[in-house]
Amino acid sequence: MSALTARIDRLGPQGDGVVASAEGPVYVPFTLPGEQATLAVSKQRGTVMALLEASPERVQPPCRHFGPHGENGTCGGCSLQHASDPLYHDFKRRLVVDALAQRGIETEVAPLVIARPGERRRVTMTARRTEKAMLLGYNQAESHHIVSVVECSIASPGIVSRLGALRRIAAALSSDAEPFRITILETAVGLDLAVDGLKPLSERHRRHVVDTVLGVPGIARLAVAGEVLVEPTRPVLDFGGVPVTPPPGGFAQASSVAEAAMADLVMAGLGGAKRVADLFAGSGTFSLRIARQARVHAVEGEERALQALDAAARAVQGLKPVTVEKRDLFRRPMMVSELKAFDAVVFDPPRAGAEAQSTELARSAVPIIVAVSCNPVTLARDLALLTSGGYRVTGVTPIDQFLWSSHVEAVATLVRD
Repeated sequence: MSALTARIDRLGPQGDGVVASAEGPVYVPFTLPGEQATLAVSKQRGTVMALLEASPERVQPPCRHFGPHGENGTCGGCSLQHASDPLYHDFKRRLVVDALAQRGIETEVAPLVIARPGERRRVTMTARRTEKAMLLGYNQAESHHIVSVVECSIASPGIVSRLGALRRIAAALSSDAEPFRITILETAVGLDLAVDGLKPLSERHRRHVVDTVLGVPGIARLAVAGEVLVEPTRPVLDFGGVPVTPPPGGFAQASSVAEAAMADLVMAGLGGAKRVADLFAGSGTFSLRIARQARVHAVEGEERALQALDAAARAVQGLKPVTVEKRDLFRRPMMVSELKAFDAVVFDPPRAGAEAQSTELARSAVPIIVAVSCNPVTLARDLALLTSGGYRVTGVTPIDQFLWSSHVEAVATLVRD
């Protein structure tokens, strides 16, 4: 450990301030460009001992749990509450701009679609029983310490207002001091809870958990390790006017506002396409909206998500035909011969991106591609593959779904020249 007095040069990709030192970059959480501070440095990490000069872009964080002096510890749910909106929005957009530039992709990057407090309908918290209390909150960054929260500026009011009830359910679930995770999804009819990391429950323990949930209003479903323990009301999400019951613990966009913005960009990018392949389709976030105007072939590797999509499509009148296919697109991407059937393709892969699928698309003649991504680095890689095959990127829009974090979504549209 050494001491260093230095000025912060810039924000790094994780939202930490960066100091250029003789030994290389030092990353300093909760600092901003232009600030001068005395730091305790260990390897490449710095801790502020004294802030000597604050940036004019520094603002008062809205949450009592944020930062090095947060209540109950330093909550790892957010990293940039101390930055002004202009600085923060520029940081988010630049994550996309820089990733594209590193791959030599020149295109217009639109202004950031911003996120606002209280928009997150899905959060994952950690719970653990101690001798004194039932902890429920977020892990401190790079730590197993749980910051038990009494408020959360990013989560929806429907989640925050039930934190007490969620803590009671967590207490019923816990049988020892081991931590476990609860993914909380706010749906149209109540909270959908998916629990992972618990030891198998005895029959008596299961009955106790079920009784606890039934005594708490506003809970639609509780699943443990993918098994539904109790479902007072079937949870429902709205995908462009189509009701969908997601599988327990299944993927859903964290914000309905961001989801709608992404869907609008996808639909605009598709134009008048009539035969669309939706790859990595999940439970139908885009497929069911696209089916309002075009035939859709939805491809997804997770069977329960695909079943939810199929059931939703069959239950609604007025949609164009929707076909589904279970397929691991990482190992078995759609080939050029199969892609001939479509005049547009949408893909929305996990963070690893769609390298294998992009390689096949680059060899295809599909006129329109819309790429949705939660990782600018893998998006830029996939776009580079497509442009090397003759596609032209017509625009990229960054979308903030994870407020005050270093994660950003993006939607890119491409056409074949």
